[in-house]
Amino acid sequence: MRTTRVLDPEQIAMQAGRQMPFLRLPVRALAFSDRQLRLRQLAASHPMREYLIFIADLAQAQHQVLQDYAPVALPASDELEAASKVLKPPMPAFGWTRDAVWLGELRRLLALFRARVPEGPARDTLDRVLAADDAWIDQQADRLSRRLMFGLDLAAAPLIAAGLQAYWTQLVLQVAERHGENIFGRTDPGTECPCCGSAPTVSITRIGADEAGFRYLHCSLCGTEWHYVRIKCTHCESTKGIHFESLSPQPGIEPPPTGAREGAVKAECCDSCGHYLKQVAMEKDPEVEPVADDLASVTLDLLVSEAGHQRSGHNLMLLFGDPEIPDDGGGG
Repeated sequence: MRTTRVLDPEQIAMQAGRQMPFLRLPVRALAFSDRQLRLRQLAASHPMREYLIFIADLAQAQHQVLQDYAPVALPASDELEAASKVLKPPMPAFGWTRDAVWLGELRRLLALFRARVPEGPARDTLDRVLAADDAWIDQQADRLSRRLMFGLDLAAAPLIAAGLQAYWTQLVLQVAERHGENIFGRTDPGTECPCCGSAPTVSITRIGADEAGFRYLHCSLCGTEWHYVRIKCTHCESTKGIHFESLSPQPGIEPPPTGAREGAVKAECCDSCGHYLKQVAMEKDPEVEPVADDLASVTLDLLVSEAGHQRSGHNLMLLFGDPEIPDDGGGG
């Protein structure tokens, strides 16, 4: 019996010597605008409608702030080159000293967002963050950057995370504007963002002349995307024991709504390390957006977690953990 191995589109393209861009930096005019549009689209008839709209309004405020974000302090040229030589991100999420500008821009972002938030618990949390001192906000930001759940104010986390995302997006764009996109090199391990070292939210397979069939990991913090070959674990980098899970329709049973077209969102599971990362496919639904489609497919996370796999993707807009908040003299 002869066995034929079927190659995926990315493998065919790479064997043909086709070149693709390694990095896809965020686009100032589109990064958060595309997200808020997709969230509103997904919210229709979705069980999480109110939360998706809430995050859409937050993304709209992020977009507004990013359009005229104040200049931030950048790493020196020799620091950028040194990081590239040792395969490390030049502005690591935890380790890089945030410019104090980020606090002012966070407050501006939240003030814009407040106009769209009705009275209720969400408005109360928003006002609490706006009234908090800088030290408490920075402390919460440090916990978010280090992925520490203990002591993290889960209600305030998406609001502070929105400011961090806007700041790091500005930082990456400003570095690229001054030094060019090629200043960012590859990292080791290749599962970390080449700009800020953060974990990906999901992976996305793209369409288009230069990128068709190629997979990119989408950074949870700065929105940068970097190429990562298919059928390779995004946690342990193994190529063995990879399989996919999805919310496929079963006879007589309607799958939980995600808003995306069938087959557009899958979970790539690794039996070697027991982790998984969701994958969104533009060839199945051209309008997928990594953060939005990840939020709208939480049911898939529950399914895969029940099967024994642990999520490796990180979405700053939806965190789980111990909600206990110690009294550290700030916004709590």
